[in-house]
Formats: sequence, C-alpha cells, structure tokens
Amino acid sequence: RASRAARATAAVLLGICAIALTHDSGPRRFSLEPVGLDRVSGWMQDHISAAVPVFLKSCARFLTRADAAPLDPVAVSVDFGRVGDWRPLCEAAEALPFGDDAAAREFFEKGFTLFAVADYGKAEGLFTGYYEIELSGSRQRHGRYQTPLYRKPPDLRPEPPTRAEIEDGALAGRGLELLWVDDPIDAFFLQIQGSGRVRLKEGDTVRVGYDGQNGRPYVPVGRLLIERGVIPRDKLTMAAIRSWMKQNPEAGAALRREDPSYVFFREVTGDGPIGGEGVALSAERSIAVDRTFVALGIPVWLEADERFAEAGSVRRLMVAQDTGGAIKGPVRGDVFWGTGDAAGSRAGIMNASGRYYLLLPRAVARRLAPGRLMPPD
Repeated sequence: RASRAARATAAVLLGICAIALTHDSGPRRFSLEPVGLDRVSGWMQDHISAAVPVFLKSCARFLTRADAAPLDPVAVSVDFGRVGDWRPLCEAAEALPFGDDAAAREFFEKGFTLFAVADYGKAEGLFTGYYEIELSGSRQRHGRYQTPLYRKPPDLRPEPPTRAEIEDGALAGRGLELLWVDDPIDAFFLQIQGSGRVRLKEGDTVRVGYDGQNGRPYVPVGRLLIERGVIPRDKLTMAAIRSWMKQNPEAGAALRREDPSYVFFREVTGDGPIGGEGVALSAERSIAVDRTFVALGIPVWLEADERFAEAGSVRRLMVAQDTGGAIKGPVRGDVFWGTGDAAGSRAGIMNASGRYYLLLPRAVARRLAPGRLMPPD
C-alpha cells in the first residue's frame, strides 16, 4: 500500500465524497462513488506506465470523433463525458516519457477521479480471464483439416441454426468457410475466447476475430459438467474441461452440441486480437466489461483475489477495451492475458472475486458530483 503521506496527498488530488451516484439500467442498479487512493491496494506497486500505451490506443479510436460526441454511445448507465472531456488527457498521455512509472502515476492521479462501482450496493463481482488461442489450420479442406471456421451468414433469421445443426451441415456449401482447423476442441475454445491465431499449413499465420453469433443462448459446458458430477466445482478450469474432452472424445463432442450458441469469425490485422472497441488488445492490461454499464476506453483499476492459490491476486491498472457474451452486469470483468499456452493457462484458472474502480476525467467527475472536492486545475 501507499505510505500515509502519499495516501493523504492522493485523497486531496482524487477527491472523496460519500454520495453514491445511481442509475437504473435494466434489471440491475449501477452506482458510482468517488473515492481516494486510500481505498485501493497496490497502486504504488503497479507498473503504471505499462497502461499508458494501452490507454493511447483507445484515445486514437475515440478522438477521431467530434468533441461533442459521447465517449461511448452504447454505455447508458451514466454520462461518461464527451470526447472533448477526454482529449486533453489523451494529449497529455502522448507526451509522457516512455516507461516512467512516476510520471504515469502522477498523470492518472492529477487528471482523473477514482470511482468505486457497485451493483445494487454490492462492490464484489466475478472476474475471469481469456486469451488468444493458437490453432493449426488451412485455407482448404484436406487431410486432418476438417473443422470449419465460418464467416457470419447474411441471413440468420427468423430461425437461426443451433451449434448442432451447424455441425451437421446447416451452413455447408454456401462459401462461408473462412478456414479449416485440425481440432474441433480448439475450434470450440476459440469460440469461447472470441479470437485467436491460426498457423496455416501454407506457411503464414492469420488472426481471426469475433464477427457475430447465431443468436442462440450460451450454455456453459462447465456448468453442465459440475451438475453431472463429472468435474467438482473447485476443480473446474478451462484446462480441466479441455483435458476431459480429449480423454472422452465422443462424450465431449456430445457435450459441445448441448451449447446451441455458435460464433462466427473474420480475418483481422494488427498487433493483437481486436476487442469490442476496435483496437488491438494488450496482454494483462485490456479488460472486457459490460458495455451497458461501463464505457469502452475508460481506465479501470482492478483488485481481484483468486480462489486458486497458484493464481495469486491482481492489482493492476487496465483499460476497458472489449466485451463478451458472458460478461454481464456492473461488476463483471474478463482479463485478457495474451496469446498462446502460457496465457491460456493463466486465463484458464482465473475465477476471482474482486472489485474495480473507474478513472474518469476531472471535468466529468465534477458534473457527476457537483460541489465535491476534486483535483485542482
């Protein structure tokens, strides 16, 4: 934790008040409470400067719009400000010295106000992890490459096919096959992750990203395995599910078909998988949120404690840059851990209880809590 003097200074800089700002959105209640750094742990220990280039990716995206435009028109929980409120901070971030944690920490402390998030007054929520899976594939169907990755069909209504129907050929012969991969289990987990890299037999590597879903409800296969006594709840990880499917190929194939949801893909370019904000995700610094409640592009301070001892805890500044079909509610997040097996192992065991805080510009904070103590100009 920060020293007492540092915490006192941060309290003045960031502003403290006990008034909760609430808004009804759907069946949940979203609230924000401005707080000081004495409420968070790990701020002084985090490599804060690593979050600056991640934030700048979001800046490059939303600064193409007019100053009067909302930061994120989809996020309707509260007014997260206009592009013009964020522009000066983006310009200041651009001028920060690379890798300077002290300068980056001062930038966020002086330029933003920290807001604790709650769902009907409850600050604790679920935080999971995801990653960019790597698969082996080909542009042509042959040999071991028998599992297709489909593009999004132009006409899924009025009765979209289920996963089982798609696997049985409902979309075959329509020229929708994007790539063919050699492992149906990898293809299934690719759909859960939403993006991945495919090493092609032809020699190159391509990235594929989420391009829509068939409109059918998502059924978590992990929940089914728990209910049937196959894997105990305290042992359930993505690695455990994958291992069981490998050891039980027929039962695994049948289990996958019980999830009617099916994800479509497109080829993407960039230095990482593309998130819902339209920017390349950054390992361990990008987080997926429910966009109804949290605007994309906002810095987020995450505190999460794992139920698996080997996973440890997370105290880190991130940026909301993605969404997910299973990421629902004001206090719910999915941390992007990167690409490949190591990232997959880390993502697979993350099932943490935690809380997060939004960092909002001073101008926005003043409008949300008029008359309260805010950082000086």
